[in-house]
Amino acid sequence: MADLNRIAKRIHHISPEPVELTLNEGTTAVFHITGAEFFQQEFQAEGVREDDDADYRFITSTDNESILVGRKGVDESGWTIVGTVAEVNRGRS
Repeated sequence: MADLNRIAKRIHHISPEPVELTLNEGTTAVFHITGAEFFQQEFQAEGVREDDDADYRFITSTDNESILVGRKGVDESGWTIVGTVAEVNRGRS
């Protein structure tokens, strides 16, 4: 069995405490993650971003190399991929 994604493990380890995520395009924000879990190698979590009313979803890519970040705004019916997680740190409470 292949290893679990290291970024997903870090998110899982820190949550439910605030998690500071840096996305691949350089955006850094604090997220409050709920329901972070693994299904074998696959990772899935949901959460909210401070200063944003949208919902966020975090999932492993099909090759398990990246954590994709999806966003669904209050008035939106579907999810939009907004990037991948490049870095994970403990957020400030």
